[in-house]
Amino acid sequence: MPTENSLTRHEIPLTVEGTDVRLSCMSRAGEGLPLVFLHGFGSTKEDYADVVQNPDFAGRPVFAYDAPGCGESWCADLAKISIPFLVGTALTALAAQGIDRFHLVGHSMGGLTSLMLAHQAPGRVASFTDIEGNLAPEDCFLSRQIFLHPQENAEQFLEDFIARNWAAQFYSSQLYATSVRYKVRAGAVRGIFESMVQLSDSADLMATFLNLPMPRMFMYGEQNRSLSYLPHLAARGVQLAEIPRSGHFPMYSNAPEMWDRIAAFQRQADPAALQ
Repeated sequence: MPTENSLTRHEIPLTVEGTDVRLSCMSRAGEGLPLVFLHGFGSTKEDYADVVQNPDFAGRPVFAYDAPGCGESWCADLAKISIPFLVGTALTALAAQGIDRFHLVGHSMGGLTSLMLAHQAPGRVASFTDIEGNLAPEDCFLSRQIFLHPQENAEQFLEDFIARNWAAQFYSSQLYATSVRYKVRAGAVRGIFESMVQLSDSADLMATFLNLPMPRMFMYGEQNRSLSYLPHLAARGVQLAEIPRSGHFPMYSNAPEMWDRIAAFQRQADPAALQ
């Protein structure tokens, strides 16, 4: 029987840039500005499902979905998928849900998508929690593998990517790697990765992030505290959240701390919503 903590699973058929898409979504109705979550590469909307278990977010509306080519979502043309395509997907999905203004949380690929979304529609984003989304070329440790380890066969590239990440000596690498083949279609990988690298290398993502008008928090795992730009973010007024005992995947390694930090940031950004 549904309770106030229940998430509803549903699908949204969309057309994005002339391509048919069917999004697998999860949402909860509630009061106040919605919390919108965008997942990372090789992950799904369920990375954020525990938001409804956290009393800090009781009664808040929630919306998340599997990106096209990921999880349970479907896309008619996997080769079309890129970061700009994912931004278009987000805008179209928000319109379909009737969501105007919202708090935004994005991880990795979803963090970069969120950054571009916030840049395009800054007046709609009440706050932005960026969980290791790309801001500089150094952030392409996953996506740059499409160039560092070239492989024409998409299925083989994905298998090799899984093997490399399974062997990595970082928190949750094995947990992440072993599930990637079930969470992303091989045909979607190249367009996503190439666009992530192109934006990280050629677009001034740092300036884009720093010029956003809403409250911003940049979250990272303690294993990535060597990111060169962290002092610059702090000096420019961005709140930093280092998650202990974690690497690139705080939702797997230290979810309680991740949610506590998001709740504290939300409390500052929207005092009326979190008491």
